[in-house]
Amino acid sequence: MKAMNVLFIVVDDLRPELGCYGKTWVHSPAMDALAGVSLRFDRAYCQQAVCAPSRCSVLSGCRPDTTTIYDLETPLRTAMPGVRSLPEHFKTHGYETISIGKVYHHPKDDLQGWSKEPFQSVGDWKGRGYLTDEALEIIARTDIEQAAVGSRKRGLGPAFEAADVPDEAYQDGKDALAAIAELHRLRDCGHPFFLALGFHKPHLPFNAPKRYWDLYKPDDLPLPANPFAPAGVTQFSLTDYSELRAYFGIPKHGDIPNDLARRLIHGYAACVSYMDAQLGRVLTELKRLGLWDSTVIVLWGDHGWKLGEHNSWCKHTNFEIDTRAPLLARIPGMSAAGKATDALVEFIDIYPTLCEGCGLEIPPHCEGQSFVPLLDRPALPWKEAAFSQYPRRHDVMGYAMRTDRYRYVEWQERESRRILARELYDHTRDPLENVNAAGRTDPALLERLSTQLRNALGQR
Repeated sequence: MKAMNVLFIVVDDLRPELGCYGKTWVHSPAMDALAGVSLRFDRAYCQQAVCAPSRCSVLSGCRPDTTTIYDLETPLRTAMPGVRSLPEHFKTHGYETISIGKVYHHPKDDLQGWSKEPFQSVGDWKGRGYLTDEALEIIARTDIEQAAVGSRKRGLGPAFEAADVPDEAYQDGKDALAAIAELHRLRDCGHPFFLALGFHKPHLPFNAPKRYWDLYKPDDLPLPANPFAPAGVTQFSLTDYSELRAYFGIPKHGDIPNDLARRLIHGYAACVSYMDAQLGRVLTELKRLGLWDSTVIVLWGDHGWKLGEHNSWCKHTNFEIDTRAPLLARIPGMSAAGKATDALVEFIDIYPTLCEGCGLEIPPHCEGQSFVPLLDRPALPWKEAAFSQYPRRHDVMGYAMRTDRYRYVEWQERESRRILARELYDHTRDPLENVNAAGRTDPALLERLSTQLRNALGQR
């Protein structure tokens, strides 16, 4: 039997704000079409809601407490030099493994996993991807200001841009063309391929060609239904979203005004549509080259993103909106094409799933569970819970457990495992997680959930 190819697509900061997830105001035709031939996972969760730890978890098959990667500074190969990564595992089995765009957070990470050096295009100006004169002038001024105070930091430009340019002028368009060129080469290379394609958008800054901004009428874009912190929130739960505040024109303190919030939401939506169009180009070429029926496809967002929910922005929390992200999976011939599942799955499940789907053994270090059975029977009884985590300071780790009904969060002192604070959100009554019910809940329920969490994560 001929080996299956793999098209592995990761999208930065993508929340389930897509047509295929029921968001009718979002223009995402390529992902909607892919969902029509895939299984859509409605409850898929990352292991940590920030780029590097999430990606390293997926690509190693291990949870963050195993990788020990909790920040943006540590490449996988620094923390786990001997682990067999997902691309390396396929490479060892005769696959040509190619990386294009943002796959790992660090472009040169895991060179041993790839058949050739990863390709990652850069923006047209100091790698920051701004094209308009206005943005470039702002950046030049902020660079001068940084230098005047003796800082080596480069200034950031505006949080959004709508240049009237072709798709290839920005990063994702270039990466899509590179992926298409690789597909042409790989079709005739004589080996099965594992092509990893990482789209940068909708990550900040929200820069996309003007035509994608024009898809939306700003007044039609919804503001968040819960622009306030949850009642009973703990001191560890939220952040001051410094990632967004670093951009020019964003208040350094306080709330984001509604007019600016709507502009940011507009930019996020435009970037989703821009990225979606690039995906569509790649999938169209995959079909045209006759590779569709021999290619396994998985598309996932590395984590969610807040657009003003909880009076906050960006990611970096253990809330549902940050830990839940889109996941679409397709194996040619699967029975559940075009269907959805409510099964609780985790992104560490992607590694073993791709192995099983392509007939490769699953390495023993993998901590996830293959969800291949769901691709034929999406209503199968599945995991009891999905787990995420996020650190605070140097001495606190928050562990989140999502069960069918609850999100339970336990903030622990790292060394002693002593509980510093708890959160409990009842999704049957509070799906937006607006009320931390931990202080008003039967203590026996909290202890039962705590025991379940600690047992599942090997904490004794």
